[in-house]
Amino acid sequence: MIELFAAFTRSLRDLSRGEVLWHALWPPLAALVLWAVLGYAFWGDAQALLARMLPQLPWTGWDWLARWAGVFLLLAVLAALTYITATMLVAIFALPLLIRLVAQRDYPELGRHGENVFLASLGNTLAAGAIFLVGSLAMLPLLLIPGMLLVLPLLWAAWLNQRTFRFDALAEHASAAELGRIVGDNRRSLWLAGLVTAGAAHLPLVNLLAPAFTALVFVHLGLAALRRLRQEQGIQL
Repeated sequence: MIELFAAFTRSLRDLSRGEVLWHALWPPLAALVLWAVLGYAFWGDAQALLARMLPQLPWTGWDWLARWAGVFLLLAVLAALTYITATMLVAIFALPLLIRLVAQRDYPELGRHGENVFLASLGNTLAAGAIFLVGSLAMLPLLLIPGMLLVLPLLWAAWLNQRTFRFDALAEHASAAELGRIVGDNRRSLWLAGLVTAGAAHLPLVNLLAPAFTALVFVHLGLAALRRLRQEQGIQL
């Protein structure tokens, strides 16, 4: 818990730096504009498709309920697509710079032992994004169950956060063996970090910075754990 609290406080401090703040803002803004334009352009077609599908489901009941359920589901899809796009943009484009900035300031003694970093990080990010997207579409009908809207998206976003950033935050510095050891030994704190940062993504205005804040939290968690691991193994830093 001490390491987790330290990662959060250091990430908030990093967001006050101009170069970090810029790379925290442009991915969610770009994702928001992209899906707002696409949503506006294809809203009618998407509504027509859902109108044909929803009445066939046993829990819809009446036409008006199906219509409003369709609007709700479309908005939920757009929200999920915006979040996943922002997360992917941060992971692929912004995170490498954020790692360098954080490492130079807080972990300058750590050597870089990652292999095929860009391709490995890209593959991990795309795989996590694809699983998240499929899972988000599969859970849409469940969101109409009272209470599920407050639970399922939060847990699923927590999975995406830890699945994406636990690897990408360490890929440049840790060897494959070190990465596996850190993930195995810190699974609980990584999941908790994913859950808290997923909660931040549901707060208005704060959610604009949530993907980059999440990335920073996992960078600090991962690099601090890597430093401890190497110290325990007697490696000279």
